Amino acid sequence: MSAPLVLALTFIVCLLMGVPIAFTIGVATMAALWVGGIPFTFLSQNLFSAVDSFTIMAVPFFILAGALMETGGLSRRLIDVANALVGRYIGGLGMVTILACAFFAAISGSSPATVAAIGCMMIPAMIKKGYSKTFSASVAASGGGLGILIPPSIPMIIYGVVGSVSIGQMFLAGIIPGIIISVILLSTAYFIARKNGYKGSNEPFIFKDFLKVLREAIWALLAPVIILGGIYGGIFTPTESAVVAVAYGLIVGLFVYKELKWKDIPGVFVRSAMVTGSVIIIVGMAAAFSKLITMYQIPTMLAQALLSISENKLVVLALINIAILFAGMFMETLSLIIIFTPLFLPIVMDLGVNPIHFGIILVIGAEIGLMTPPVGVNLFVASGISGVSLEKMSRGILPFILTMIIGLFIMTYIPKISLFLPQLFR
Repeated sequence: MSAPLVLALTFIVCLLMGVPIAFTIGVATMAALWVGGIPFTFLSQNLFSAVDSFTIMAVPFFILAGALMETGGLSRRLIDVANALVGRYIGGLGMVTILACAFFAAISGSSPATVAAIGCMMIPAMIKKGYSKTFSASVAASGGGLGILIPPSIPMIIYGVVGSVSIGQMFLAGIIPGIIISVILLSTAYFIARKNGYKGSNEPFIFKDFLKVLREAIWALLAPVIILGGIYGGIFTPTESAVVAVAYGLIVGLFVYKELKWKDIPGVFVRSAMVTGSVIIIVGMAAAFSKLITMYQIPTMLAQALLSISENKLVVLALINIAILFAGMFMETLSLIIIFTPLFLPIVMDLGVNPIHFGIILVIGAEIGLMTPPVGVNLFVASGISGVSLEKMSRGILPFILTMIIGLFIMTYIPKISLFLPQLFR
């Protein structure tokens, strides 16, 4: 049996058995190495070289920054701003949740962190106001997906490293798609709320009160401005911006909002270290897996298979989207990014697709995967907060998934949406 076939079969069998994705990738890689007669040191060497990177250092720092800002009261103030903007409309709290997720996404870089930070406050609030538990959890899980699309984004950093693409350009490319996907999710929440009779606060918009809320949240709203402004202003690199985000979250939480206590910091560090550890293991294993599939020329074989179906760029992109959406049902986001980048990036570049544009397609597809059972991480987080079963959540989140898929194909076939800002600031 050939090594590529062993690699594929072992990977599929481990996934079906429910083996954690990091170990699934590792076992499949080791099985292919054994059949191919390649020393097992290949795995350890590639695992080490993958994480021995200045750029990868941004990942643990953004994870820590998100945890500090969540504990330090920044997320609550972002919710207050969102509530002042859309809370009075039909389904107001649902739309507040999505808008607050968009705001928090601009400082966290992580979807599960966004679901946890906003969902812990908004899901109980929605349920208290008469919204169904299923709708409340589904809104938080779908809104949390914006955490990896609106920059800064950890998956975008990983894609930039694996695909040798500018991370700064990826961050720029994610801004307009992030806004459009936010509007799509807001519209979906509005129509579901209207159908179910979920009302808003009906309080009139008072500009003076809005300014007061804005003043209280100014330090939270300044975070993405400082992070992204520093990158595009040439003051610091994306990796250095993650360190700045940590320092900013620490200072604001401790000394400005004073909701982050010194006794909270060890717990924040422990939680961040646990998340970072799992991410780094996945990154290392997937890097070895990616190099192996390149060695066995699997991307070339896949390209030939796709092009045998059609050489039309639009058809090939549609097929790749379907593959991403299907894989997202079973694979963790970072693994999907790391594995699919070397598989599909050479193919689409040969067809004339800009790598920045493809990166956005891949990230949005991965974002939908976070919302899709059986391995959608956002579903597990929202389910844990709300107490809603995964079966009920899977039904409740379906309208959001369908509208997100429409958004994915819009971004796929109108590349100007993703490329406008990168080309403007080139």
